[in-house]
Amino acid sequence: MRPRPPVKGRGIFSGTGLIVTCLAATLAALVVPLWSYTDQPETTPNVLSAQTLRTSYGPLSALDQDFLIKVRLAGLWELPAGRQARPKGTTPAVRTAGRHLVEGHRFLDERVRDVADRLHLELPDEPSEQQRQWLDRLDRAQGPGYDREFANILRLAHGKVFSVVAQVRASTRNSLVRELADDANTTVLDHIKVLEATGYVDFDAVARDLAGDSAPPAAGPGTVVPPSSPSPDYTLPPPAYSPPPDRNGTSHTDNTPSGL
Repeated sequence: MRPRPPVKGRGIFSGTGLIVTCLAATLAALVVPLWSYTDQPETTPNVLSAQTLRTSYGPLSALDQDFLIKVRLAGLWELPAGRQARPKGTTPAVRTAGRHLVEGHRFLDERVRDVADRLHLELPDEPSEQQRQWLDRLDRAQGPGYDREFANILRLAHGKVFSVVAQVRASTRNSLVRELADDANTTVLDHIKVLEATGYVDFDAVARDLAGDSAPPAAGPGTVVPPSSPSPDYTLPPPAYSPPPDRNGTSHTDNTPSGL
């Protein structure tokens, strides 16, 4: 049987088809990663994630939500701690620090509850287990030992939240959270200053805390002794933002809670 002659042009078209296929595959390999990258939002850890919520004030990231919860939790235990320091503190500086804690966290608590309500975010109503343990330690302490416990526990706690405030203020895209972070920064820094002014803060413990050892130091005879001269009676700095007035036109910060 005579072999069939090859079809003219088949080899040419086959080679051309192979080249076209290879070019298409190469183009897809280049375009798909580029499309995937440009189509996806920025993914900074703990700042933007699948937990980010859309609000009329801007995106509310997981870090923003955690910040609001931390501000609320701070008020739930530092307000009682500040009230307690006013009668239990043995020095004017400790009592002054207690007053600043009350005034500052009363203001921040009103602010965070207003912000959370506008963002439809649920906040805790009770302090955490660790915070309850800190309050128990303060309840048991007496005399100068109480002053040392108060100054060091509260100073370490404020140092932790201070770094969170800075991170939130630098990264948030939500206008309400940004304003609250401004107020929190002012208030927390004020509290750090008045706690250090007591003379009881153990700065070695603060450094260890920043290095990862979060346990507040136990009060003991080797703890720093307060200065002999009275510490200055700092005045609270003005807030960056104030909560909106109620229906009667009265600011929420004008109301002094009972027991202060």
